[in-house]
Amino acid sequence: MATPAARSSSPSPDRARRPAGCGPRRARSQQPPPDPRAARAARAGPPPTVRPTDRASDRPTVRPTGAPVPRPPHPGPPSRPHHTPHHTSTKAPVTRDPTEHRTMTSTPTAAAADVVARLRGTFATGRTRPLDWRLGQLEALRTLLTEQRGALQDALREDLGKGPAEAYRTEIGFTLNELDHTVRHLAQWLRPKPAAVPEAFLPAEARAVREPLGVVLVIAPWNYPLQLALAPLVGALAAGNTVVVKPSELAPATSAALARLLPRYLDPQAVAVVEGAVPETTALLEQRFDHIFYTGNGAVGRIVMTAAARNLTPVTLELGGKSPVVVDADADLAVTARRIVRGKFLNAGQTCVAPDYVLAVGGSAPALEAELAEAVREAYGDDPAADPEYGRIVNTRHFDRLTALLGDGRTVTGGGHDRATRYLAPTVLADVSPQAPVMQAEIFGPVLPVIPVPDLDAAIAFVNERDKPLALYAFTGSERTKQRLAEETSSGALVFGLPVSHLAVPELPFGGVGESGMGRYHGEYSVDTFSHTKAVLDKPLH
Repeated sequence: MATPAARSSSPSPDRARRPAGCGPRRARSQQPPPDPRAARAARAGPPPTVRPTDRASDRPTVRPTGAPVPRPPHPGPPSRPHHTPHHTSTKAPVTRDPTEHRTMTSTPTAAAADVVARLRGTFATGRTRPLDWRLGQLEALRTLLTEQRGALQDALREDLGKGPAEAYRTEIGFTLNELDHTVRHLAQWLRPKPAAVPEAFLPAEARAVREPLGVVLVIAPWNYPLQLALAPLVGALAAGNTVVVKPSELAPATSAALARLLPRYLDPQAVAVVEGAVPETTALLEQRFDHIFYTGNGAVGRIVMTAAARNLTPVTLELGGKSPVVVDADADLAVTARRIVRGKFLNAGQTCVAPDYVLAVGGSAPALEAELAEAVREAYGDDPAADPEYGRIVNTRHFDRLTALLGDGRTVTGGGHDRATRYLAPTVLADVSPQAPVMQAEIFGPVLPVIPVPDLDAAIAFVNERDKPLALYAFTGSERTKQRLAEETSSGALVFGLPVSHLAVPELPFGGVGESGMGRYHGEYSVDTFSHTKAVLDKPLH
């Protein structure tokens, strides 16, 4: 897959006022005893290589490990465009030694195996289990985020053109909120939970105890390359695991910052960063992990899950999908339009839970379209290209994919674009056919179709005929409508009145269902994801 185009240094979007979602010489690690599961996995052979999706079939291309890598001249977009599969690196693979500040050249498989063996040795010593160690790592991560705020903001600007305000609010500040919530409650979350014992077993005591899993792999995407690497890391460390972080190579400045800073602030024998593209990701997936946490598209998610199955490794898949907005006829359309615009055009629409399309119930579509156009002008002015808070598309491949969708309806507002700067104006489309290309896959950009439906029954049917979305949003004053949407639809989240806001509530789980993902995290749900809850029963002998 071709190397992506250079990142824009232009500032990134939004006017939303709410949050989004080394030291010393390396000590010799204790090696764990041989693992029979690893031997079985070796006999089964390596997993398939992560490859880009095929344009025609929208299915992942999988090649056996060691086979030549085909390089199509015009690679197509992935089935979930916001999380691009890793591209093939043309450089010799390089692994950073986190404890000695140097680089060493090796094969990706050997380097990955060495990293995992080192972390597994650390875990075997019991070093990561005490509460003090876990809290110490979280406090160190907080120090990193505060001391290195400027460096991280610079990296996010280089990768995605994010301005400092948006970079702090949606990446650094979001992660700090998640981290602080975890630190405040972790001791309580880790307390054994008593369980009632049947009378026939008395006297006896029973409890459920959370224990760490072992070595965890976190594979992060490019659209929020800091937050979506570090928020899962918070949960994995809080649960007492050692962690390999694989940042996205499509956000190279942020990836390099993580590789440089995490070993300086965190325990380098317990946390490792592996940079790279297809060879490095494939090599990591050949290793045995105790949990794999992947944020990305469904095509690569299937490859990750296939690789994990070789070792019966549990996975969390945070994917995406077309998140609809149902606008009831009784909604305040001016307020509705302003809130949709803020959620949709955040990060130039490159957000996995951004509103993907609008279902306007009854005769509300024409008035809503006018209000959306006014809300865009209010948020970004007459020329959004000149607004320092409006961002750019991540690369030219995604830019070309998005501009090809502009002809799928009548332009209500926007449509302007500049390929040289990868600028695409906030765009609202009307008169869109449900069969149009813009309605066939997640848009993941600043294009918003509005589709009229006659009534709530039709809106619910429209949603249920498609894959279960990562989020479903609705604007209505009717409690009956809210009840029907809650009972008659299925989605990762259901949010009334404020799109994207649920990400910033740490006591709510975040995750998908069906094609939008499996598993959940944030707050205590993260600790649960990265722990095994063990049943303990104690029956006295006398």
